[in-house]
Formats: sequence, C-alpha cells, structure tokens
Amino acid sequence: MCSVWAVGNLLKLIIFDCDSTLSAIEGIDELARVRGPDVFAQVEAMTRDAMDGKIAVEDVFARRLEIIRPRHADVAAVGQLYIDQIEPTALDTVTALKAAGWTPLILSGGFRQAIEPLAAHLGIGRIEAVDLFFDGQGDYAGFDKKFPSTRSGGKPVCIAELKRELSPARTVMIGDGVSDLETRECVDLFVGFGRYTERTKVKAGAHAYIHSLDKLSTLLL
Repeated sequence: MCSVWAVGNLLKLIIFDCDSTLSAIEGIDELARVRGPDVFAQVEAMTRDAMDGKIAVEDVFARRLEIIRPRHADVAAVGQLYIDQIEPTALDTVTALKAAGWTPLILSGGFRQAIEPLAAHLGIGRIEAVDLFFDGQGDYAGFDKKFPSTRSGGKPVCIAELKRELSPARTVMIGDGVSDLETRECVDLFVGFGRYTERTKVKAGAHAYIHSLDKLSTLLL
C-alpha cells in the first residue's frame, strides 16, 4: 500500500517517474552493471522490453533482482549516480513548480533506498517506490512484493490510493515508460517524456509529449 500523507483539499499534485525521467539512468540496469557485462546485457534487455510494453513488469521484476542480488552498498552507489546523471532542468523545474503551488512526488518501479538521495536533492518529500531488504551483512534479502509498481497496472493503483488519501484538485503524471502511460485515464494530464528514450507507444498515447522537464512550465504554469 502507498504510505499515508495528509494535506489540504486544494492540492495540485505533480507525479514524476524517476528512471529515464528525473535522471538519465535506469537504476536496475546500473545495479546489474556491477555484476559484469553479461548480467548487464541480460537485465538491460528485460528492462527495455518491460518499459516498451513487450512483456509484463511482473514477468521480470523478481527475476532481475535474483540475477543481480544487489548489496546495500551497490544501492547506495546507484543513489549517487541518480544525482550525477540528473535531468539537466529537473531541479529548476521542481523548484518553479513548488513555487507555483504544485506538490511534487516520485512514483517509481525502482527502489526507494536508491531514489532517496535524488529526492532529497530535488526537495521532493515523498517517494512511492519499492523497498529492498538486506540482511545484517548488507546482502540482498528480497523486496516488497506487495507494492503496486512491481506489476503491470500498478501505478494506476497507487495513484488511485493517492487520490483517495489527498483529494487533489488536479493530478499530473510525467514519465517515459508504458507503466507510466497506464496512468493516463486516472490523471488530469499525462505527459510523456522522451529525452532519454522515445517510446512510440508512450508518445502516441500521451496527452502531451516533451523532451525536457522545463517544458512542463508551458503546460502547467
């Protein structure tokens, strides 16, 4: 379930995907890179097929993690990489949107512990993402299998929960993948993002499509 966060009824909610949107990287692929080129190539192909909608997210989610078995230290390193590879206009865009009364949050099929440094850097106070579990030695011990974004159709479920909780006056989602496009019918505006990867299905289905986050200003402000 998505976590509870109470706010007023005049909320304008802007929901960002993380990977290939707020940052250039796909976190799961970078965790795979640590395990060598063969593991990286295998995981990258699965990630690409899932984001293109060729296979279901749930068909690859657990499998990728079992192949990689990321350590806590690996996740921390990817957290820094998110910042190092941040979308060039992301910080200014989030700052401007907050000044204009929008409340940003991150909704991701990635991993909360890896995304936290980027969220802090951007001044985003809430992350809806998958928790990883580690044992006392920092070795991989599983993930939160109940979190909605671990499966196809999960992001709309999470947005529905957010809307029940927060009763926003307006809800906007922006992201690059098919899992983001699935939210189109449960938000007021779905903005596709193509700076890093332009996906035909997302571009065709989005209400609006941009290649730089600062273009959100013309859509929202």
